[in-house]
Amino acid sequence: MLKEKIINYCNSLGLDTIGFIECRKFEELREFFKFRKENLLENEFEESDIEKRINPNIYMEDGKTIISIAFPYLWKENDMDNGFSKYTKGLDYHRVVKSYLDKICIYINELGGNAISFVDSNMLPERYIAYLSGIGFIGKNNMIITKKYGSYVFLGEIITDLDIKCTDKRKFSEIKMFNECGECDNCYKECPTKSININKKNPNICSSYITQKKDLNEIEIKLLKDKIFGCDICQIKCPYNKEVYFSNIEAFKPLDFMCNEKIDIYAGMNNKFFKENISKTSCGWRGKNVIKRNAIIRLHNNGKDIKKYEGDSPYINEYISKLI
Repeated sequence: MLKEKIINYCNSLGLDTIGFIECRKFEELREFFKFRKENLLENEFEESDIEKRINPNIYMEDGKTIISIAFPYLWKENDMDNGFSKYTKGLDYHRVVKSYLDKICIYINELGGNAISFVDSNMLPERYIAYLSGIGFIGKNNMIITKKYGSYVFLGEIITDLDIKCTDKRKFSEIKMFNECGECDNCYKECPTKSININKKNPNICSSYITQKKDLNEIEIKLLKDKIFGCDICQIKCPYNKEVYFSNIEAFKPLDFMCNEKIDIYAGMNNKFFKENISKTSCGWRGKNVIKRNAIIRLHNNGKDIKKYEGDSPYINEYISKLI
């Protein structure tokens, strides 16, 4: 059967968490996205056109099946808290995951089908697709949580015109019940900005989102605290992440320069250091100055002298002047 052949091929690549659902319009999400839009919960990284988010057939008109694949990224060596989220410390997952998906798409072509792939898409509701396909459940922290790897996974999707028999394993109405989380509310209690709580989820005050913003107001600067890029607190405190399998994907092994506790190497980095190092990672897309700014803020919050980082960048100088 086609499903078994694709699963076996994924297994041969070292991937063992794969799900399949019908390629259909997710009409049940319309009101959810409409609510987010009306309540200003969208951010600039999201696709604002609801139709593009709920209708995968926009991207492949004759698509019949969506394949969801989880890519574990946590390595044993990835336990140093230096302000960078665990997902940023290996090579850029956009490129790594895409390289795997491209191979799978070629294999699907060999099976007689057409296929297109998506990585970290701001269009497709990837966590919902993974949830429906049985990859994992959506926790109170709004993350997909898998049985084997916890929430330390990247997601990739493939739309194919192969008609693969599959059924949704879950329902949209079940998400808000958080059956798997039960009474646990660690993520609500520990979230440093209260972006997630029992009443409302506001991603626009999430620490991870704030670290990625190009412009920060005074409140956001304070909320940044010791974060340089991303935030792992709700994952670290999640019981489902206590005993997980580590990744076997070599490209996600932490790079040496991303395991440095000396924050000044990031606060004082030049274009050469950024290009040869940070640009290879998942936070490189944001550019040098945002990461420099966040590192400087961290140093300031730890009582370090930051005036020495003034230079020829008006952007960096502006933030330093706000801090001292």
